[in-house]
Amino acid sequence: MSSEDWEARLAAAWAGIDGYDESTAGDFRAVVDGLVAELPDGSPIGPFERGCAFDSTGHSDRAVPLYQEALKLGLSGYRGRRTKIQLSSSLRNIGRPEEGVALLTPELDAPSDELDDAVRATLALCLSSLGRDREGLSLALGALAPHLPRYQRSMANYARLLVEPEPEPG
Repeated sequence: MSSEDWEARLAAAWAGIDGYDESTAGDFRAVVDGLVAELPDGSPIGPFERGCAFDSTGHSDRAVPLYQEALKLGLSGYRGRRTKIQLSSSLRNIGRPEEGVALLTPELDAPSDELDDAVRATLALCLSSLGRDREGLSLALGALAPHLPRYQRSMANYARLLVEPEPEPG
């Protein structure tokens, strides 16, 4: 088995997820489990993919320990960053948003990649769940601003002003 072949079969499985409903979600997870069984023992990709399958079929509670295991096993790079995003989202879904904030906040300073906006969006949701809506809105606007056809500078400034302390009257 080549890793390219395995990744292609995994991508095909994920491309078909919309063909499963609530009553057949277990079948989808079984497909992912079958692919994971082909990985070497101790591969951090296995628990990550299994976590994704549980998460995508409505079981954030079952995804959390799998994501945590993947990180503990040393999952890094692109999948590692995805794991942190998805774990934070799942933690929020099960009522533990503060752990999501703690996990994602350092990602704001990580090397930039295509997941930057997902980091900010998920962190914004976690912050909102903690009643820190202004911080969350600031992150969301800051992530959105570069994608606007106009008003990028204005929106970036508005985002910054949402969280800057107001000047003391004087």
